Amino acid sequence: MKNIDIVSGHYAASARGDLDGMLAPFAADISWTEAEGSLYAGTYVGPDAIVANVFAPIGEQFEGFTVEIDDLFDAGDQVIALGHYSGEHRGTGRAFRTRMVHFWWLENGKAVRFEQVVDNAPFNAAVAD
Repeated sequence: MKNIDIVSGHYAASARGDLDGMLAPFAADISWTEAEGSLYAGTYVGPDAIVANVFAPIGEQFEGFTVEIDDLFDAGDQVIALGHYSGEHRGTGRAFRTRMVHFWWLENGKAVRFEQVVDNAPFNAAVAD
């Protein structure tokens, strides 16, 4: 299976709400970096830390959170995803849609590193009191 197919599978699992499918391509020591300036900013190591610090809080705080992938680029051991996030903050009721880029690094069929770049302004406006 090509690396681009592995990453595409992660996003397909996300669209289905399949957490196990989302985590399946992750190496045990994957390094996951969320962009500075967001609620989830930081680097988390391992699937459990990613779920606890990113995936679970997003599910708790947002209704209908969606990752829309517009383009995937195959760069060998790297895959780049361009797309959008959207959702509605449960506390404020405000919706947002913002552009994002994901960088993935893969080794031996497993994602070993992830880095997010995102325009946090629309996201942060949705959560602001």
